[in-house]
Order: sequence, then structure tokens, then C-alpha cells
Amino acid sequence: MEQRRFGTLGLSVSVLSFGTMTIGGRDRFGKMGNLGVCRDSGVTTIDTADVYSFGGAEEILGEALQGRRDEFVLVTKGFLRFTPGLHDIGLSRAHIMRACEASLRRLHTDYLDLYICHQPDSFVAVAETMRAFDDLVTQGKVRYVGCSNIPPGR
Repeated sequence: MEQRRFGTLGLSVSVLSFGTMTIGGRDRFGKMGNLGVCRDSGVTTIDTADVYSFGGAEEILGEALQGRRDEFVLVTKGFLRFTPGLHDIGLSRAHIMRACEASLRRLHTDYLDLYICHQPDSFVAVAETMRAFDDLVTQGKVRYVGCSNIPPGR
């Protein structure tokens, strides 16, 4: 499978990724996708998010990656609420730090290759979000950061 550089960064990703939104789901959705088939086909990039199956996708993926973590580029996202705490949503420093730590626990890893804000947060200054991301990178918990679902020019 072709690998490409992720923008101008030193990160290489497979041109196809394994999306895990349906992992841990019910009925036919719980049966979609297979980590072994993906790796055997050359897919090395896995995309997940803390909210997928309310953390279940990350838990299942964490178990599946045991002993194989370094074979994959692991990407997860944070933003949405699935717990009732006051700061359990958005891109505030409080939420980003807790959400990342929780994802690391569920994924049974000590670092993420790419941590992405799942959507924009119009209530939190971008500087606060970027400072939290910078701290995660400095701490070695995250190698690269990014964003999704944000329109150009925002």
C-alpha cells in the first residue's frame, strides 16, 4: 500500500485508513472491519475517536493492538461529550488534557501518533487549545496534532 507524508510533517500514513466508528457497535456494524486484514493489506493508519461507541471503539482497538502498536499510525480525536462532567466537552485545556489521558488508557498506549480536535469550539480561544496540544506534545503523549470538520478560513 502506498504511504504518503502527512502534509509537510515527518509522519507517513497509508493512503487508506481503518476507520473505527462502528467498532463496538451493534448488529452488522459490530462486525465491520478487521485489524489483521487491514495490516495484511498494507493499511497502517487507524482512525478512531473517544466518542465512538462511547469509548468502546478505543477499548477494543487497544486490546487488538497489544504487541502490535508500533506497526500502526494511531489517530484519535477529542471534543464531544459522553460523560456528564462540567468540562467534559469542547477544546478547553481541562477537557483536552483529560480526554487525551482517557484515550491513552483505553488504547493501552503511552503515546498517540496524531491527536485531532474533532470539531471547532466557538467558546474557547484557539490559543488555549493550541497550548494544551503543545503541552501534550512536549510531554511525549502526542506526536502530532490536527483538526477535522473545520471549514477553510476558520
